[in-house]
Amino acid sequence: MWPESADEPAPLRTGLTTGTCATACCVAAAQALLGGHQTSQVSVTLPKGQTVELTIESYQALDLTLEKGIRTSTVKDAGDDPDATHGATVFVELRLTAEQGVQFFAAQGVGTVTRTGLVLAVGEPAINPVPRNMMVSHLTEFAKRYDYNGGFAVSVGVVNGEQIALKTMNPRLGIVGGLSILGTTGIVRPFSCAAYIASIHQGIDVARANGLTHIAATTGNASEVAIKQHYGLTDMALIEMGDFVGAVLKHIRKVEHAASIQLSKLSICGGFGKISKLAQQHMDLNSRVSSINLEALADLAATLGANESLQTRMRGANTSVEALALFKQHANGNQENLADAVCQQALLFARRYIPDHMALEVWSIDRKGQFVGFATDTKIE
Repeated sequence: MWPESADEPAPLRTGLTTGTCATACCVAAAQALLGGHQTSQVSVTLPKGQTVELTIESYQALDLTLEKGIRTSTVKDAGDDPDATHGATVFVELRLTAEQGVQFFAAQGVGTVTRTGLVLAVGEPAINPVPRNMMVSHLTEFAKRYDYNGGFAVSVGVVNGEQIALKTMNPRLGIVGGLSILGTTGIVRPFSCAAYIASIHQGIDVARANGLTHIAATTGNASEVAIKQHYGLTDMALIEMGDFVGAVLKHIRKVEHAASIQLSKLSICGGFGKISKLAQQHMDLNSRVSSINLEALADLAATLGANESLQTRMRGANTSVEALALFKQHANGNQENLADAVCQQALLFARRYIPDHMALEVWSIDRKGQFVGFATDTKIE
C-alpha cells in the first residue's frame, strides 16, 4: 500500500529504473559473449540521450547445449524514491540465437501479463516497451560492432521479485509471478514517481478494459480500506493514487472522451488533510509540493458560521485535523460540517477534469479511518 508522505521536505537523490538496470545487464552480457571481456562498469544511453554508468555485480556462464549464454546482474539504486525495488538485484540471462532479432522472456521474479488493458498483450512478459526498446537498441549496436549476424534471447529477472511484487499494484493489475520492468526516461525522479504514476494509469486502464464502471482512487491504506468496505469493491476497482490525484484526474479525462466502454462513477477518498489540499486545487498532495492551508480552512469555517475567535484558533492549529477538531468542538451544532464543505470544494475542482457522464464523489477520513466528510454531484443520479 502507498504510505502517507512525510511532512519534512529535503533534498532528494535521483535513481535508475529497472529498465535501465536490465539494459546495463544486456550491455555487460553482450560484451562478454561477443567481445570476450567482462567489465565491472558499463555505460547505458538513456532514451533522452544521457549516458549513465552502472556497476555489474556478477557474471555467470549459462549451461546451454546448443546456445551460448551468460547471466549478468546489477543492484538497482532508486535514489531517494520510495520504490519497492530499491536495492533489488536485477539480472539478465542473455543467449545468442541463430534466429535474428531480440526475443524477451520473463525469468524468475518478473511477472507475466494475464489481463487486458495494459500496453502489453496477455501472455507477454511484463517488460514494458521503453525498456524493451533500450535493450534492443544496445544489443543491435553490439551486433554491428562485432559483425554478429544472429539474434538474442533476453530473459529478465529480479531476485525475490515475487515477494517484492506483493508490495506493488502488480497483482491487482493481473501481472502474475513477479515485478514489471519499467521506465520511460531511464531515471527515477523522487516523488515525481513516473513508475508509480504509470501504475495508476494502468490500474484505470485495466479496470475499464475488464468492464468495471465504478472505481475508487485513494491516498493510502486507511482510505482504501474505508471505501472498499463501504461499497464492497473488488481490488481491481481500487486505484492506489497516493499523492498523485492529478494522475487520476488527467488520465480519466484523456481516456474517457473517445471510449466505447465508459466509467460511470469515480470515488475519491483520502485523509482530511490531503482532501483539503485538493480543495485548494493542488494536483500533487505531497508535502514537498503542497502545504495545508489553515488560512483557507478558517475562511471556509467563517462561511459556515465560525466566529472570529474560532477562526483565529484554527489559523494557529498545528494540523488540519486539529483545525477540524476545533471547529467541531466550538461550532454551533446547527452549522454545516466543515469536512463536508472541504469535500465539496475538492469535488468542484476535480469536476473540471471528470467528464459529465461520470458521477463524482469525494470522501475524507480521520486518522482512525472513519469517514468525516462527503460530497457528491446532486445533479447526477
